[in-house]
Amino acid sequence: MYKIAVLGSYDSIYGFSTLGLDIFPVNDPDEAKSRLKWLTEEKYAVIYVTEGLAASMQQEIEKYKEQLLPAIILIPGITGNTGAGVSGVKSSVEKAVGSDIIFGE
Repeated sequence: MYKIAVLGSYDSIYGFSTLGLDIFPVNDPDEAKSRLKWLTEEKYAVIYVTEGLAASMQQEIEKYKEQLLPAIILIPGITGNTGAGVSGVKSSVEKAVGSDIIFGE
């Protein structure tokens, strides 16, 4: 069975454990890179990564963009929303549908 993980600073992700998701608190970009690799090997189908952490490991995340699994989804952390998550979802939808479905942006 596939699992769902959340990767980011503890303060940003601890609430996800109440939803039954597996949380993996990391602050160091090198630790985050190795944890992401481990999560993909452990059959995590969806991996949420805080936007701030994702900015420091963009190359590693890019490796999984063209694969069906895992789906790596950026979420805002406690430091706020950078817009990277929304931009990523918008780009994925444009690729799947063939056009921008959000008008006015």
